[in-house]
Amino acid sequence: MSVYKKKRVVLIWLLLFGVLLSGCAGKSSLKDDSPQNEQVSAEEKKSDSDIEETVNLTEQAENTVLTDSFDLSDIPEYSGSPYIPVNGNVPDFTREDLTTDSFETYSELDELGRCGAAYASVGTDLMPDKKRGSISKVKPSGWHSIEYDNVEGDSLYNRCHLIGYQLTAENANEKNLITGTRYLNTEGMLPFENMVADYVKETKNHVLYRVTPVFAGDDLIAGGVRMEAMSVEDEGEGILFHVYCYNVQPGIAIDYATGGSWADGRTASGDTRKDEINNHETKQQKEKKATYILNTNTNKFHKPSCSSIKKMTKANKKEYTGSREDLENTGYDPCKRCKP
Repeated sequence: MSVYKKKRVVLIWLLLFGVLLSGCAGKSSLKDDSPQNEQVSAEEKKSDSDIEETVNLTEQAENTVLTDSFDLSDIPEYSGSPYIPVNGNVPDFTREDLTTDSFETYSELDELGRCGAAYASVGTDLMPDKKRGSISKVKPSGWHSIEYDNVEGDSLYNRCHLIGYQLTAENANEKNLITGTRYLNTEGMLPFENMVADYVKETKNHVLYRVTPVFAGDDLIAGGVRMEAMSVEDEGEGILFHVYCYNVQPGIAIDYATGGSWADGRTASGDTRKDEINNHETKQQKEKKATYILNTNTNKFHKPSCSSIKKMTKANKKEYTGSREDLENTGYDPCKRCKP
């Protein structure tokens, strides 16, 4: 069994578990049928009844529009699964959308600086041929640099690519980066990105792929993202999914209006809650000021105890005292060995 097929089987079972958890909470996206059963035969997939006729977004990808099959009110509260199936796990593409021409389009930022839908037909010609560069200068809407001991890698927020770098080689594109939790990035989105990447590399086929951040009102932080994908040449036989991934972090509460956060268990409302969030952030920022050793050649920063410092030349070595956020904003990235 190929790599992408193995990953697809695992995701299908996880989606089935998500359906069982969500029960009857949604009228169109939360059915009790197994996603395996909903991935119908090739003949049935070809029919317009299984791939709903919706607005063709090929020429409208710059608009942040949710199609009729998606209703945010249908999405249940997060209950332990990083993602759930939407619309029977069938994406909102029409047969006319399917194209073997590779392309990628990204929505313009709205008046609040928020990203919209990112849309592509992923082929091998769009994939990167070099390592990803720094993205630390991009500050998506709601961005905060804040750390918690109970978060993998410490940092609550990542700069999350809507369409992963491994698919279209987009690096520091502000139209393709949102403020997402570590949990959204690695547990929600990454498994699907990996599955698509493995499929495209192995088959040389194309995958129609769209990721839409879902914001409530004027919130600066998306509550989650919709991920839709369908393999083109085999009309969904290899890749077919439509999921909603939650932008949450277990153990951490988030104010989606501002990006503020606090340890789980703290509750408040209105102005009091806002004051608590602001006070919490100020305390965190003060506590995170520290001394780092910079490598001005590689643009990496290290803990003073990092073994990599011994290999630096004197000309490239510089001591810095201040906040991690300020360092990242000036283009420096943390060392992967000492993880400062």
